[in-house]
Amino acid sequence: MDQSNETSSVMGFILLGLSAHPKLEKTFFVLILSMYLVILLGNGVLILVTILDSHLHTPMYFFLGNLSFLDICYTTSSVPLILDSFLAPRKTISFSACAVQMFLSFAMGATECVLLGMMAFDRYVAICSPLRYPVVMSKIVYVPMAISSWAAGITNSVVQTSLAMRLPFCGDNVINHFTCEILAVLKLACADISINVVSMVVANAIFLAIPVLFIFVSYVFILATILTIPSAEGRKKAFSTCSAHLTVVVIFYGTILFMYGKPKSRDPLGADKQDLADKLISLFYGVLTPMLNPIIYSLRNKDVKASVRNLVAQNHPTK
Repeated sequence: MDQSNETSSVMGFILLGLSAHPKLEKTFFVLILSMYLVILLGNGVLILVTILDSHLHTPMYFFLGNLSFLDICYTTSSVPLILDSFLAPRKTISFSACAVQMFLSFAMGATECVLLGMMAFDRYVAICSPLRYPVVMSKIVYVPMAISSWAAGITNSVVQTSLAMRLPFCGDNVINHFTCEILAVLKLACADISINVVSMVVANAIFLAIPVLFIFVSYVFILATILTIPSAEGRKKAFSTCSAHLTVVVIFYGTILFMYGKPKSRDPLGADKQDLADKLISLFYGVLTPMLNPIIYSLRNKDVKASVRNLVAQNHPTK
């Protein structure tokens, strides 16, 4: 049988989700829906204030607006599908829809990795070279930086998705996940996936290892500069300008390392429990970080809180 016939034998996939645990589905439907609404509201408000408030027309808040828009796109590419899977006993997804969902999720994830690195550079310049900041981080610089983040993430997603969906799927079409997660899909391929593995290793080095190293080095210089500030109040003020970004970075990359770096159980009797735990961790990773980002930036940033209060006051003026 040639490759085209093998590929055409699978017209779609079945997403298992939590079908093996029906008692959990209703609970997680309410929980994930609530978190998704918070994501839309929180990130939507952040985007709104960064556009409407002229005081926030700076590189830092421009990147923050991009991050909020990215989080909305990332969750919207998967959460509606997840919620639907909780309601349907057997959730099916077409081959093309699976490819689109995989592409969007991969693109948003890779873009966020690069964007967090760009935001670290912005904080580095602001603290280590404050006098040169307006020149170094001018509009003709920070706008292309954001565009390049999106371009890099989308390009990587095109490569990874096209390599994955060109594989022949001639047997099992059941994806043991909530969405068309690329690793779960690759397990179903009935062909050599070594090229896919190599390309993902290279992508991980580019989009995970390099940004993490860049962020680490940036904060080493930031910390060294902060420690040279003579007054405690000055040090506190300098650190507060990057504490929200640092918190988001720790949560984002910490969750990734926990997901993919934790040891796998060798007990076959615990395979089902581990499989359920892995899916739930992946599920909450996809919604928890986008939900926390606007909360962190709102709670730890006086400018954002002031802008939100002004926006609310304008829409609900006191009599």
